[in-house]
Amino acid sequence: MAGSDVDCEGPARRGGAARRPGPPGGQGSEAAARCPEPLSTAEAPGEGTALPAWMRLYFYGMHGITLDVLVSSAQLFARIPDLRMLGFSSPYRCLLHSLTHFALEKLYLQQPRCPSVFVFNFLLYPSAHVGLQTLAGQALLLSVGGGPGVAAAPGALDLGLQYVLALYHGQVFLKRFLRLRYHRQRRPQEQRWGAVPAPPPRAGVPAAAGGRRRRARGSRGAGGGPSQGLPDLLRFLFFGMHGFLDEIFFTFFFNVLGQGDGTTSGHTSLWSFFMYGSCSFVVEKLYFHLHYSRGWGTWKRVPVYVIFIYAWELSWGLGLRACGACSWDYSHYPLNFMGLITLLYLPGWIFLSVYQDLLSNVLWRVQYVPAN
Repeated sequence: MAGSDVDCEGPARRGGAARRPGPPGGQGSEAAARCPEPLSTAEAPGEGTALPAWMRLYFYGMHGITLDVLVSSAQLFARIPDLRMLGFSSPYRCLLHSLTHFALEKLYLQQPRCPSVFVFNFLLYPSAHVGLQTLAGQALLLSVGGGPGVAAAPGALDLGLQYVLALYHGQVFLKRFLRLRYHRQRRPQEQRWGAVPAPPPRAGVPAAAGGRRRRARGSRGAGGGPSQGLPDLLRFLFFGMHGFLDEIFFTFFFNVLGQGDGTTSGHTSLWSFFMYGSCSFVVEKLYFHLHYSRGWGTWKRVPVYVIFIYAWELSWGLGLRACGACSWDYSHYPLNFMGLITLLYLPGWIFLSVYQDLLSNVLWRVQYVPAN
């Protein structure tokens, strides 16, 4: 994982998904691009397949944590107005979200078999969603809470909220999430272990002659990075949700190990979505520029990342503290500056910086195929 300069997919995917024969750039390929197929590995377009199961589970867990934080933050703010906008979740709930939403995805794909779209969208799917989420929540309370007396039947307000979330999940999230495609094929010059990863070629862009590492100018985006992948807005949303995931996991284990208040959940702030989303978005641009344009190795790039991260955290902390909305205070930690940054977290920022490069290598293989 430390070598983000090396193709992160390894040799196991050298075979890739074979394309169907046909003239490149012909009418058939143009029609396929205009009419994306539904989620199916067998029926997916030749230039991309459905997201792997592990990737969908990853997304579902991260998306579930985001909903937990949004709902709990709104509920807490309604009771006690606090500009820190704290929200809560846990790794347990992340796992449950991954599994339950993976199962609900299978149900969602059965929609064409239902004779009534209205019944499926507003009765069958929401009922399954509410029932499964309620059972998962009760099971979590029994396992973590330690006894049957802890779990209680959900109230009408909780059921209503779950119904609204079910409508959002079926009518908004899944409709768009299942349009994501993952590029498995690799060009011949990429199949060597340790070769610099290159983005999938676009139509009309010739491959480099002789298998050289130099790519055609058209295959690069701004800053020398890949021009393929998710749009910038979706990348920002991904990084913001991943920031929630990072903080929930970190604060959870911090509490469990006895350094915190002993609670069995992690916490974060709604402001972290914008902090992590914008910071990771800029760090990714730095990665594309320093790696693809300048050829810098991992450990030459990481100091640049870390310096930027500390500057970003300090600037956000100063702004939020001025508004009474800062959710962290490192004054009691050694090697801190103004209580807003501390060198104690340097190993964690280094790890996240390297992991960020790996995420970027995966994300530019994911593309959103809009509905016609």
